[in-house]
Amino acid sequence: MKRRSLLSVASAATVMTLGGVGYAAHRRGRNPYYRGPASDHFDGVRFFRPSQETDKDLLAVARWQLSRGGEAWPKQWPSPFPADVPPERVEGLRVVLIGHASYLFQVAGRNILVDPVFSTRASPLGFAGPKRVNPPGIALADLPPIDAVLITHNHYDHLDGPSMARLWQEHEPRIVAPLGNDAILRAYDGTMRVETCDWGGSVDLGGGITVHCVPANHWSARGVNDRRMALWCAFVLTSPSGVHYHVGDTGFGDGSLFREIRARFGPPRLATLPIGAYEPRWFMKAQHMNPADAVAAFGLLGADRALGHHWGTFRLTDEGIERPAEALAAALEEAAIPPDRFLAMRPGQVWEAGAAS
Repeated sequence: MKRRSLLSVASAATVMTLGGVGYAAHRRGRNPYYRGPASDHFDGVRFFRPSQETDKDLLAVARWQLSRGGEAWPKQWPSPFPADVPPERVEGLRVVLIGHASYLFQVAGRNILVDPVFSTRASPLGFAGPKRVNPPGIALADLPPIDAVLITHNHYDHLDGPSMARLWQEHEPRIVAPLGNDAILRAYDGTMRVETCDWGGSVDLGGGITVHCVPANHWSARGVNDRRMALWCAFVLTSPSGVHYHVGDTGFGDGSLFREIRARFGPPRLATLPIGAYEPRWFMKAQHMNPADAVAAFGLLGADRALGHHWGTFRLTDEGIERPAEALAAALEEAAIPPDRFLAMRPGQVWEAGAAS
């Protein structure tokens, strides 16, 4: 295959990872993932958030891809932290970044994975698309017993079907995902049991831990014709270790998302927030925060600590590999926030806290 064709395939895989190319498809038709009554965020075929900017059209996608430049990434960018071998159980709160947006949360004696991606590429294609530049911060074989897996949405850098099938076969965890994602997950293993939730819904994970499904300014797609046909979300974990707010992907919007979390749950003890995949800003702003947005969200939440993810593993957008961490440091300095209150996490890095007082 010629170089130009390979680049076209890789670009297509990147766009699909970020949200598909079915921008005008299925405005009328059948949803292959979910059937349910219309609501204030579901029109009977597609999900939406009324206050969120509408989809980019194909011309906008073409404009980005044809003019795409940005900083090159290295082929390898090893983490300064060794791969973690977690303890079997933790009574307080222990958080490890596996890479990109994949975490292991160990809380109150339970082990919870969120958006686990262990594959080499975050792509629908095995030979093209975003390729990881560092290995997972925990090897699959070194995972402790997994009690639950949380999926925020179906983009390939968050929902990795082969990894989910293997986790199911080896651990049989409880799996919690937004509406419609159960059908996608079961395509990788028909025996997989998935509990779905709508915005505002909650699932009791036992041990005093409840996971709450809350809105995010984002979207979903797995292919060319299924844009916004499965729901996306953020999660709030309430546990004996306090309130933990986790966002896989979101735009800042008008900030109401974060004010509403604080009003409903109180200031979180910990917020895990995305800080990468934000350039070019004209294309990404509605659905991806940049580090300054993340610091503003941290302030609105009133969170005690924050951890930044969604950077430094898969090249999805145009900013250089180290720019998110640099921009986060600058935004924290501008806001007079001590840098140890909001860390740009690297794979294998561990953050720990005791039980809430």
